Amino acid sequence: MEDVTDPAFRLLCKRFGADRVYTEFVNADALVRDVASTTRKLQISDAERPVAIQIYGREPESMAEAARIVEQAKPDFIDINFGCPVKKVAGKGAGAGLLRDVPKMLEITRAVVNAVHVPVTAKTRLGWNEEQKIIVDLAEALQDCGIQELAIHGRTRAQMYTGEADWTLIGEVKNNPRMHIPIIGNGDVTTPERAKECFNTYGVDAIMIGRGTFGCPWIFEDMKHYLETDELLPARPMAWCVDILKEHVECSIKWIGDERKGIIHSRRHFANSPVFKGLYDFKQTRIALLRADTKSEVFEIMDRIVKQWGS
Repeated sequence: MEDVTDPAFRLLCKRFGADRVYTEFVNADALVRDVASTTRKLQISDAERPVAIQIYGREPESMAEAARIVEQAKPDFIDINFGCPVKKVAGKGAGAGLLRDVPKMLEITRAVVNAVHVPVTAKTRLGWNEEQKIIVDLAEALQDCGIQELAIHGRTRAQMYTGEADWTLIGEVKNNPRMHIPIIGNGDVTTPERAKECFNTYGVDAIMIGRGTFGCPWIFEDMKHYLETDELLPARPMAWCVDILKEHVECSIKWIGDERKGIIHSRRHFANSPVFKGLYDFKQTRIALLRADTKSEVFEIMDRIVKQWGS
């Protein structure tokens, strides 16, 4: 979720019912070196709480030192990323790359847990590939290292984000009588109905929503309403949704302090928003929206979309 869960977006998600939010993941080595763009990611506010700061790295010493630095920002949790599959992270032995070196993963986990007083959680995947789905045993080992919660994405590293998330092993971890920490399920939960199915079928303690939030921070409100009432909220008017997307752009610009950079930072959200999916002959409009680099231009295109396709 790099370049996604910035403070502006986290606050929107909280407004619509997210029980917990996570920062963009923070590179431990860069944090130890005091790289400005990395330390900036430690900015959190009381309005976000409970909030976790997520770190990643490949060496126990730097991860422990990064955790101590993070603790000074006073997050409610420190989360260790053992799940990022992208080449520049996993290929260098961090994130999901540590699924190929479990002893080091556990060494890192113990080092971070022992370095701080704030609760430590972790997120990982089912395993490196289809032949190495090690999550059931790995979950026990991570628990023994002292983590307070474990989030599991239902794919292997080899899958990246392709195919369907497999929740069966997530359920197996949750129902393992030797596990006593909360288990959070993640992967392909994009509708209220699917959220309820995952709770009922697999018994997880919580569900983590990732890509389903893109351009749709109100997804938490939709899911909570369905979980509580078994009824779907009425579809929101396009104009209302676009106003939220505009607000996100405004907040991103304010947070970054530069109009063009703020637009680029929030572009992934309005470009991938479900609000615009399925609109007839939308390709050229979408391209124009992605190329716009001033707020007035972005908002003008959004207004045209509402006028042409909205209700």
